[in-house]
Amino acid sequence: MPNGKKGNALALLPLLIFVLLFIGTGVISGDFSNMPLNVAIIIAAAFALAMNRKEKLSSKIDVFTKGAGHPNIILMAVIFVMAGAFAQTARDMGAVDSTVNLGLSVIPPNILMVGLFIVGCFISVSMGTSMGTVAALAPIGIGIAEQTGIPMALAMGTVIGGAMFGDNLSMISDTTIAAVRTQKTKMSDKFKTNFFIVLPGAIVTAILLWIVTAGAEIDTIGDYAFDFVKVLPYIAVLIAALAGVNVLVVLIGGIVFAGIIGLIDGSYTLSSFIQAISQGIMNMEDIAIVALLIGGMIGIIQHNGGIQWLLNFVTRRIKTKKGAELGIAGLVSATDIATANNTISIIVTGPLAKNISDEYNIDPRKSASILDIFAGGWQGIVPYGGQMLAAAGLAAISPISILPYSFYPIAIILCGIIAILIGFPKHQENKAAKGSKKTA
Repeated sequence: MPNGKKGNALALLPLLIFVLLFIGTGVISGDFSNMPLNVAIIIAAAFALAMNRKEKLSSKIDVFTKGAGHPNIILMAVIFVMAGAFAQTARDMGAVDSTVNLGLSVIPPNILMVGLFIVGCFISVSMGTSMGTVAALAPIGIGIAEQTGIPMALAMGTVIGGAMFGDNLSMISDTTIAAVRTQKTKMSDKFKTNFFIVLPGAIVTAILLWIVTAGAEIDTIGDYAFDFVKVLPYIAVLIAALAGVNVLVVLIGGIVFAGIIGLIDGSYTLSSFIQAISQGIMNMEDIAIVALLIGGMIGIIQHNGGIQWLLNFVTRRIKTKKGAELGIAGLVSATDIATANNTISIIVTGPLAKNISDEYNIDPRKSASILDIFAGGWQGIVPYGGQMLAAAGLAAISPISILPYSFYPIAIILCGIIAILIGFPKHQENKAAKGSKKTA
């Protein structure tokens, strides 16, 4: 067993209960709003605290609060509320209508989603954060969906897909950095390996988006009149994101910029601007609280041995080199599904993946790529992941409704499996091998 620890499968019960309550109720009733996300997670969290009776409740609550207070979870919650404030202030100032009309006047209707996806890919690679990309692009996607025949869930699925592209390739993404550091390889080598795997997935996604939206009907909105000045907050946010500015600075700057334009053109009074910020924050409070509760529940699960059991379950079945690669993929996938955080899943499984790759002589670029691809892919699918929650919260829809449109996350998972089964790009392997010899 890894680390000599057995783990505990029963520790995963709270997660199972959460999924069954949230998804199962929706499947049975046909309406996923019948079981609110916050109620489902509270029930699951209460169950987690009730487990392990030998331990004092006070110490379990301490574990729960530490999990909820993890820096990644707190940052995610803050991004949620700042994204809500930016979305609301930009919308009330007229930025969404102007941006959508500008897009409709320039881009043919049947490739609107393709364009949104490509922009999302570009921003996420440059910005290095899928959460920041969702925060920046979701309001635009919402505006497009509201003024066209394109489903809101499809627009949000497109935004999430573009956002996850960056988590696979960006040089400054925390997931990419974690994968590279744990596998002790070079960022540039890992980028080259990933690029030839995720590119086919991106191309397939663009084709699917073009096919799905080819028959979209656009409502009559005159001559698509727009005020370019009102588009500037989004442009500023995108430019700042591309420049690598911290996501919180980007969002706060966007709020202030949107407010200044609104105050100058009369869209806002000082009072209404402040009210818009407040309303945007309130719109995302529920999702932020859910993120905290999920973090606390995962803390309990990890404390009780649930994550360790997942690690043991996957690794004991490895027999061959290809099996080892599939094992690493299964390991990080299961951990991401359990933790709903691709960065944490890579950090947790990375050291074990390194041990596996050393034992079975797997190129460290491969193991790093596998970690990043599968963690990012599943992160874009799990309905309780931060990216899905943020997009669903901003669009006021159920995360489950976005799942059928998770084209890119599904595509890169399939591309990753294919790459493992038929082999990674040979010419890239040869270059890496030569580089290693020179270094030695």
